[in-house]
Amino acid sequence: MNNPPETPPVNPPASDVSSEDRLWVLLCFFLTPIIPLITLFLEDKKNQPFIKYHTVPTLILGIAEIIAAGILAFIPIVGCLTPFLWIINLVLGLRANKGVNVDIPVITKFARQQGW
Repeated sequence: MNNPPETPPVNPPASDVSSEDRLWVLLCFFLTPIIPLITLFLEDKKNQPFIKYHTVPTLILGIAEIIAAGILAFIPIVGCLTPFLWIINLVLGLRANKGVNVDIPVITKFARQQGW
């Protein structure tokens, strides 16, 4: 009997990702948009493939979250829930800390289409 071949995971862990790279990406998610901006100006960091993959999408995510939080803050009941927007960063950051390339829905694809 022929067994179907196993499909590899969508985003396999990169073997050459150092703990320092994972830390920088984790910080990019947790302290967005400040750390992604700093990372764009650090020559040695922005050329690391793992960090480069995550820097611009986390920057866009941070800006989008600030805009969303600003808008939602003016809605009485919903304004109290705006701190929960950063749960997205927590979940994605912890997944990226495992050394896996994390795709942020819509944002990563947009950043790649723009050539980042």
